[in-house]
Amino acid sequence: MNTKEWYADYINQAVNDIKYPVEPEGLYAPIAYTLASGGKRLRPMLLLAACEACGASADSAVNQALGIEMYHNFTLLHDDVMDRADVRRGRPTVHVKWDDSTAILSGDAMLTMAGQLVMKVVDDKILRPVMELFNTTAMEVYEGQQYDMDFEHRDDVTIDEYLNMIRLKTSVLLGAACKLGAIVAGADAATADSLYEYGTMLGLAFQLQDDYLDTFGDPAVFGKAIGGD
Repeated sequence: MNTKEWYADYINQAVNDIKYPVEPEGLYAPIAYTLASGGKRLRPMLLLAACEACGASADSAVNQALGIEMYHNFTLLHDDVMDRADVRRGRPTVHVKWDDSTAILSGDAMLTMAGQLVMKVVDDKILRPVMELFNTTAMEVYEGQQYDMDFEHRDDVTIDEYLNMIRLKTSVLLGAACKLGAIVAGADAATADSLYEYGTMLGLAFQLQDDYLDTFGDPAVFGKAIGGD
């Protein structure tokens, strides 16, 4: 396995190498803008690390890593519209730099592109489990977002309800990233499931901290406005 710095450089280079159609520019420019804004690259990093931990090379899972990063950023485009967020990673959000319609349509395109990338597997025998995991996870993320929206109108949300919401909205995607890496590497089911649980628990810890910073953090450090979530 490699260092997190190596993974970050590897992923950023792969992102930079994405070839977008020239036209229509209004559809693809916001996608390139979003992915170029950086971020932690945590999800693709976990996917590649899991793949290598299970005995395969990072190159064998680069498309899935890009697909997961593309999917994650698609959710951010739509999330920023829903939350009326003006800043993301220290830069204007897409719906501010362009408009709401652009953010929605470019986000839709990112979702489709994410699926196209994830399904580019080395071995067609794993295509079905890869796509089933991706699609199941996507639906869970949408369920989590709906709970998040519902909770905005309640003042009696329990701890268990909150934890289930962030599990769906955030954690399952980290779990899926780890499991996808394992599946691509040909790991056995028990290993893949264990890596899924690891990623899910990591996602819970990540979102707990993120929500804490959204309440008490410094916008200059946090990279977006406080209280937006």
